[in-house]
Amino acid sequence: MHEMAICESLLDSLRDAARDHGFARVTRVRLSVGQFAGVEVEALRFGFDVVMRGSLAENADLVVLEEPGTAWCFDCSTTVSLPDRLAPCPHCGGGRLRPNGGTDLRIKDLEVV
Repeated sequence: MHEMAICESLLDSLRDAARDHGFARVTRVRLSVGQFAGVEVEALRFGFDVVMRGSLAENADLVVLEEPGTAWCFDCSTTVSLPDRLAPCPHCGGGRLRPNGGTDLRIKDLEVV
Protein backbone atom coordinates (compact mmCIF):
# COMPACT_ATOMS: atom_id res chain seq x y z
CA MET A 1 0.00 0.00 0.00
CA HIS A 2 2.01 2.98 -1.25
CA GLU A 3 -0.51 5.40 0.27
CA MET A 4 1.25 4.91 3.62
CA ALA A 5 4.53 6.03 2.02
CA ILE A 6 2.70 9.03 0.54
CA CYS A 7 1.45 9.95 4.01
CA GLU A 8 4.94 9.60 5.48
CA SER A 9 6.27 11.96 2.80
CA LEU A 10 3.40 14.32 3.53
CA LEU A 11 4.34 14.33 7.22
CA ASP A 12 7.94 15.15 6.28
CA SER A 13 6.67 18.07 4.19
CA LEU A 14 4.50 19.29 7.07
CA ARG A 15 7.46 19.16 9.46
CA ASP A 16 9.62 21.08 6.99
CA ALA A 17 6.91 23.71 6.53
CA ALA A 18 6.45 24.04 10.31
CA ARG A 19 10.17 24.59 10.76
CA ASP A 20 10.35 27.10 7.89
CA HIS A 21 7.19 29.05 8.77
CA GLY A 22 7.07 28.74 12.56
CA PHE A 23 3.79 26.98 13.23
CA ALA A 24 3.25 24.26 15.82
CA ARG A 25 0.12 22.47 14.69
CA VAL A 26 -1.73 21.56 11.50
CA THR A 27 -5.52 21.47 11.77
CA ARG A 28 -6.43 20.85 8.13
CA VAL A 29 -4.67 19.57 5.02
CA ARG A 30 -6.20 19.95 1.57
CA LEU A 31 -4.74 17.64 -1.07
CA SER A 32 -5.40 17.68 -4.78
CA VAL A 33 -5.43 14.09 -6.06
CA GLY A 34 -5.69 13.46 -9.77
CA GLN A 35 -7.78 10.61 -11.09
CA PHE A 36 -4.72 9.23 -12.88
CA ALA A 37 -2.33 9.65 -9.92
CA GLY A 38 -2.69 6.01 -8.91
CA VAL A 39 -3.87 6.82 -5.40
CA GLU A 40 -6.69 5.00 -3.63
CA VAL A 41 -8.39 7.81 -1.71
CA GLU A 42 -9.82 5.64 1.09
CA ALA A 43 -6.41 4.03 1.66
CA LEU A 44 -4.90 7.52 1.73
CA ARG A 45 -7.41 8.61 4.39
CA PHE A 46 -6.63 5.55 6.50
CA GLY A 47 -2.88 6.07 6.11
CA PHE A 48 -3.20 9.74 7.00
CA ASP A 49 -4.91 8.94 10.31
CA VAL A 50 -2.29 6.31 11.18
CA VAL A 51 0.83 8.25 10.15
CA MET A 52 -0.25 11.56 11.71
CA ARG A 53 -0.77 10.06 15.21
CA GLY A 54 1.52 11.73 17.71
CA SER A 55 2.63 14.37 15.19
CA LEU A 56 1.94 18.05 14.63
CA ALA A 57 -0.99 16.97 12.41
CA GLU A 58 -2.67 14.54 14.79
CA ASN A 59 -6.48 14.85 14.44
CA ALA A 60 -6.08 17.19 11.46
CA ASP A 61 -8.86 17.11 8.89
CA LEU A 62 -7.85 15.69 5.53
CA VAL A 63 -9.76 17.20 2.62
CA VAL A 64 -9.20 15.40 -0.69
CA LEU A 65 -10.04 17.31 -3.84
CA GLU A 66 -10.36 14.76 -6.60
CA GLU A 67 -9.30 16.15 -9.96
CA PRO A 68 -10.66 14.62 -13.19
CA GLY A 69 -8.42 12.83 -15.65
CA THR A 70 -8.01 14.45 -19.04
CA ALA A 71 -6.01 13.62 -22.13
CA TRP A 72 -5.15 15.02 -25.56
CA CYS A 73 -6.41 12.83 -28.40
CA PHE A 74 -4.00 12.77 -31.32
CA ASP A 75 -6.69 11.34 -33.60
CA CYS A 76 -9.29 14.11 -33.24
CA SER A 77 -7.09 16.88 -31.75
CA THR A 78 -9.31 17.33 -28.71
CA THR A 79 -8.78 17.42 -24.96
CA VAL A 80 -11.20 14.92 -23.42
CA SER A 81 -12.22 13.71 -19.97
CA LEU A 82 -11.64 10.02 -19.42
CA PRO A 83 -13.13 7.60 -16.89
CA ASP A 84 -9.78 5.76 -16.69
CA ARG A 85 -6.34 6.05 -18.20
CA LEU A 86 -6.81 3.23 -20.73
CA ALA A 87 -10.21 4.33 -22.04
CA PRO A 88 -10.53 5.26 -25.72
CA CYS A 89 -11.38 8.79 -26.79
CA PRO A 90 -15.08 9.39 -26.11
CA HIS A 91 -15.33 11.58 -29.24
CA CYS A 92 -13.70 9.46 -31.93
CA GLY A 93 -12.89 6.13 -30.29
CA GLY A 94 -9.17 6.63 -30.93
CA GLY A 95 -6.55 5.13 -28.67
CA ARG A 96 -3.68 7.58 -29.16
CA LEU A 97 -4.12 9.66 -26.01
CA ARG A 98 -1.62 11.60 -23.90
CA PRO A 99 -2.73 12.36 -20.32
CA ASN A 100 -2.53 16.09 -19.62
CA GLY A 101 -4.55 16.45 -16.42
CA GLY A 102 -5.39 14.46 -13.34
CA THR A 103 -1.90 13.03 -12.85
CA ASP A 104 -0.82 15.18 -9.88
CA LEU A 105 -0.84 14.67 -6.15
CA ARG A 106 -0.08 17.90 -4.30
CA ILE A 107 -0.78 19.89 -1.18
CA LYS A 108 -3.24 22.67 -2.02
CA ASP A 109 -3.12 24.42 1.35
CA LEU A 110 -2.93 23.99 5.12
CA GLU A 111 -4.68 25.41 8.16
CA VAL A 112 -2.17 25.86 10.95
CA VAL A 113 -1.80 27.34 14.43
